[in-house]
Amino acid sequence: MTKKMLIESDPHEARVAILEQDRLTELFIERHHDLGIVGNIYKGRVNRVLPGMQAAFVDIGLDRDAFLYVSEVMEPSLSFDDDHHEDVPDSTADDELEAPPEPVERTIDQLLKPGQEVVVQVLKDAMPNKGARVSTQITLPGRSLVLLPNVTHLGVSRRIEDEEEREQLRSLLEEVQPPGAGLIVRTAGADSSREELEHDLGFLTRLWERIKSRGERVAAPTLIHRDLDLALRIARDYLSEDYSVIWVDGEETYERLVDFVDQIQPSLLSRVKLHHHQNRGLFERFGLDDEIEAALKTKVWLKSGGHIVIHPTEALVAIDVNTGRYVGSRNLEDTVLTTNLEAVREIVRQIRLRNLGGIIVIDLIDMIEEEHQQQVFETLELELSKDRAKYKVLNISEFGLVELTRKRSRPSLERLLTQPCTYCRGTGRIKSLSTIALNLRRQILAHSSRYRGQEIMLRVHPDVARALQRQEQAILRELESELAVEILIQSDTELHHEHFDILEV
Repeated sequence: MTKKMLIESDPHEARVAILEQDRLTELFIERHHDLGIVGNIYKGRVNRVLPGMQAAFVDIGLDRDAFLYVSEVMEPSLSFDDDHHEDVPDSTADDELEAPPEPVERTIDQLLKPGQEVVVQVLKDAMPNKGARVSTQITLPGRSLVLLPNVTHLGVSRRIEDEEEREQLRSLLEEVQPPGAGLIVRTAGADSSREELEHDLGFLTRLWERIKSRGERVAAPTLIHRDLDLALRIARDYLSEDYSVIWVDGEETYERLVDFVDQIQPSLLSRVKLHHHQNRGLFERFGLDDEIEAALKTKVWLKSGGHIVIHPTEALVAIDVNTGRYVGSRNLEDTVLTTNLEAVREIVRQIRLRNLGGIIVIDLIDMIEEEHQQQVFETLELELSKDRAKYKVLNISEFGLVELTRKRSRPSLERLLTQPCTYCRGTGRIKSLSTIALNLRRQILAHSSRYRGQEIMLRVHPDVARALQRQEQAILRELESELAVEILIQSDTELHHEHFDILEV
């Protein structure tokens, strides 16, 4: 047992940390004024159908319409007055799951019409420039099972690899499968008995009946089912025998979690502990706030003295590996191998912690020996296998690059905890002191007739003032000589680094 789960909750936010070997590897944050909506089920109304994009916009009662791809539309789309069920495309309830068969292809305008009411589940939270992504393929995850209410597919988590066990679980599913619905065994359901599966299925079936009942009574657009709160959701999806302890800071959350764990996994109930330190928060006690702060920085130092640099962009995430201060003790190849091995372990930890998704490109230090390349790649794959998110990774290219894709359904840590810089407007750079001094020179010369023979004052940021009095003082001397003026400099800490005022005295 090498994992710990830390749950900290207050009236404003809930935070859940996963520690592996006492190192922070995953972090989940939910602000109470801005709750995530992934997993929620809505009764919505189709606003627009876009054949050119094979997608539709669905009003689910939020500020921005949700986005529904044709691949996520059931045929026919689920409504509560239609009990017809057919086989369904891929379920997205759990990244471990086996994909159901592909549906017969039909176009979006054959499946949906403007004004039509549909029941949809949120797959991805809304982003700044797009609405939430939704699906009509409803999935209800429990502890051991996922119920597919409008699909007859049966499946087993890909992470359960033993073929004999998979066959045994499939046989159990066939025995307990409810009419017109499908089931998938989650990883946590490995080694489950028929009684355990039936217990989980009973809970999910009752939940679906409540959702259907509410959906029949309300008008679109409206929320008809909210997923569990963060603490219970993570406990449901993550808790296993691997966890030695579950620390909870917050008595109300502790009591709810105890009741929940008693229902879903009573054998782990003794591992749920209440954190009693009144003057010291749970995350502070374990030093996690400093680790979270470090996870917002571009550079990450390695124990050896090397470092990695992480640059998220609109199109992809670029990660660069450098030897930094590490010079090794034997030869260059051993130094490179040691740095790359340590780097890929830390890179995967940072990917999980920061919740980086999309296309990720890792620029390793070039390795000459193929054996070293294979060793580094195998280490990368081993670390990625610990990640619950779906990923695909390509082998190391001849240029020392590794490309991988990773699915992300919630915002990255950076997007969750930060906002664009009002100085650099998201570029991460501001104008240099030399650039500002030269801009100031051009501004004065452009209005030389106004300033000639006058005394003028430059109101600038203190850093710019120091530069004009030292390394850029030649600019001041030139202006004073050219325009026969006396130039005074006034520092103003309230002034933007790049802004300045030219005042006639």
